[in-house]
Amino acid sequence: MGRIGNAIQLVLDYIAKFDDYINESTFGRVFRLDGSGHPKSIRGATFLREVRAGLTTFATMAYIIAVNSAVLSESGGTCVCPDPKNDQGCIGDGEYALCLVQLKRDLITSTAALAGFSSIVFGFLTNLPVALGPGMGLNAYFTYQVVGWHGTGHIPYRVALTAVFVEGFIFMFLALTGMRQWMINMIPATIKTACGVGIGLFLTEIGLSYSAGVGAITGGYATPLTIGGCPAEYLNEKGECQSNIMANPAMWIGITLGGILIAFLMAFKVKSAIMIGIGIVSVLSWPRNTSFTYFPHTPDGESRYQFFSQVIAFHPIEKVLAVQDWDLQGLTAAKFVLALMTFLYVDIIDCTATLYSMAKFCGVVEEDGDFPRSTIAYCTDAACISIGSLFGCSPVTAFIESGAGIAEGGRTGLTAIATGVCFLLSLFFAPILASVPPWATGGTLVLVGCLMIRQVCNINWQYIGDAVPSFVTLAFMPFSYSVAYGLIACRGMMVYVVLNTLIWAVVYLSGEQIKPSNYEDKEVYRWGMSASHLPRWVHFLRRFMLRRKNTAPGTKDAIDLADNDSTINNGSSRLGSADNKEIYALSNRARSPRVISMPH
Repeated sequence: MGRIGNAIQLVLDYIAKFDDYINESTFGRVFRLDGSGHPKSIRGATFLREVRAGLTTFATMAYIIAVNSAVLSESGGTCVCPDPKNDQGCIGDGEYALCLVQLKRDLITSTAALAGFSSIVFGFLTNLPVALGPGMGLNAYFTYQVVGWHGTGHIPYRVALTAVFVEGFIFMFLALTGMRQWMINMIPATIKTACGVGIGLFLTEIGLSYSAGVGAITGGYATPLTIGGCPAEYLNEKGECQSNIMANPAMWIGITLGGILIAFLMAFKVKSAIMIGIGIVSVLSWPRNTSFTYFPHTPDGESRYQFFSQVIAFHPIEKVLAVQDWDLQGLTAAKFVLALMTFLYVDIIDCTATLYSMAKFCGVVEEDGDFPRSTIAYCTDAACISIGSLFGCSPVTAFIESGAGIAEGGRTGLTAIATGVCFLLSLFFAPILASVPPWATGGTLVLVGCLMIRQVCNINWQYIGDAVPSFVTLAFMPFSYSVAYGLIACRGMMVYVVLNTLIWAVVYLSGEQIKPSNYEDKEVYRWGMSASHLPRWVHFLRRFMLRRKNTAPGTKDAIDLADNDSTINNGSSRLGSADNKEIYALSNRARSPRVISMPH
C-alpha cells in the first residue's frame, strides 16, 4: 500500500506541476489565471479547475443535444407533406415520417456544433465562464407558436429562420450603440438581485421535473404542480401519476447519488464532486436489466439504445443548413415582423438577465452594475444567434446551467471553452454523451439553485417598494418557466413601476407630508446612461472628434485637448487594453455626464 500511495502522490505532484506551468505561461496570462502575473489575475482560477468546471457545465447541458433536436423536429423543418390535402400534420405518411427522422439527426448535429462553436468563441472573447446554446424556452416558442406542429402554424420554418437571422443583427446594433447596456441599467439593483434568486428557483424546478431532472414533481390538473416520482409508464396523458407515487427507482438513484452524495462530497471540498455524482448515476443507468435503466424495452428506449450502441457516429447536416426564405410578401411579412419582435424581446430579456446573474454569481460585476467586456459579450451572443439560424436552430442564448460550472470553481472563459470542446467532441461521441439520463443531472441543478438563492439576503427587504417587486420577480420565474416573463412581462418590472410611481405621486402631491415611515430605506433608481456605460468605440470616436478641432498650438483649447488625451491614455493604461470595460477617465473628460434620477 505504501508503494501505491507513493505512486498516487507522485502522479498528483506531476499534475500540480503541470497546472502551475500552464497557469504561469502566456496561455495563463491570456485568461488571467492565478499566478499568471497579469495585473488583473483571477484569484483561485487554475487551468485544471477551469477544465473541470467546463466538464461540469457540459454534463448539465448535454441534455440539449437530444431535447433541442426533438423539439425543433416537431416543427417539421424543411419536410414537405406529399399530400397537400393532409392538413393534420401529415399523420400516418411514411415518407414524411422518414424525413422527420433525418431532420432530427440533422438537428442533433446542428445543436452540438452550434453550442460548441458559440461557447468557445464566447469564452475566448469575453473570458466569462458562461456557455451558449439554443435556448430551451425559445425553441418551444419557435416550434409550437411560430411554425406550429409539423408546420401547421402561421409562418413557414424557413421564414422563421430568417426572422432569427435578422434578430441577431438587430441585437448586435443594440449592443454596439450601448442600448443593451442601457436596458440593463434601467433594471433596478434589487430586481437584478432577485433575477439571480429567481433563476436559482427556476433551476431547482427544472431539476425536480421529469424533462431534465429527477421527476419528483409534475404538472397537475387541479393544481399547477403535483407530486410525481412514478415510473414513466404510470403517467397519464396529462403527465400526472396514476399510481406508484414517489416509487420510481430512477428518482431515488438521482436523489441519493446525484444529489446527497454530491452535497456530501462538497462538504469535504472534494474536487469534481458534481462530475463524480453525475458519472456514477449515468453509468449505473446504462445496463438494460435494471428498474432504473435509461434504455427500457420500449420503442423510445430501443431507439435510445440503438443510438447509444453506435458509440462513435457522425451525421452530416443535409436538410437544415442555410435554408432561409427571404420571400416576405403580404400577410407573411406582417407575421414575420411579429415573430421577429417577439424573438428579440424575449431573447434580450432572457439572455441579459442570465448573463448578469451568472456574472454576479462568479463575482465579476462591478460597482456600477456592469461586468467586464459586456459589449463584446452581447455582440458575440448576437452573432451566434444569426449563425445559429444558418444551422437551422432557434435563437442562441446564455445557459443558466453555467451556474453548475461556476459552482465547481469556474471563473474564466476557459470553462466555456472546455464546455464547447465537449460539445464538438459530442459530434462524434453523441451516442454516449446524449445518453446522460435527466435524473443524473437533476440533483446538480437543485444544488446550484441552493447556491444561487443565497443572494436573496442582498435584496432590499426593508422597503416595500423594493421588496414586493423583487419577490414577484423571483417567484414568477419558476412558475412561468421563463426568465423573461418573470422579469418584465409577468410582472416584476411592471409591479415596480406602478407601485413606486403611486407612492412617489402621493409623496410629491402632499409636499412630503404623507410618505411611508421608512421611505429613506428605498434604493435610489437611476435610469439614465452615463458616458461610462458607452461602448469603447464611442469613446474613441469622441476622442477623434476632439482631435479634429481647429485649435491653434498654444491656445487654451489645444492645452485642454492635450490634457484630455493624457487623461484618456492614462485611464486606458490603468484598465488594460483587453478590457471591454468602462473607461472611467473618459467619463471625467465627458464633463460629468448627466444622469437622471427618478424618485420612488
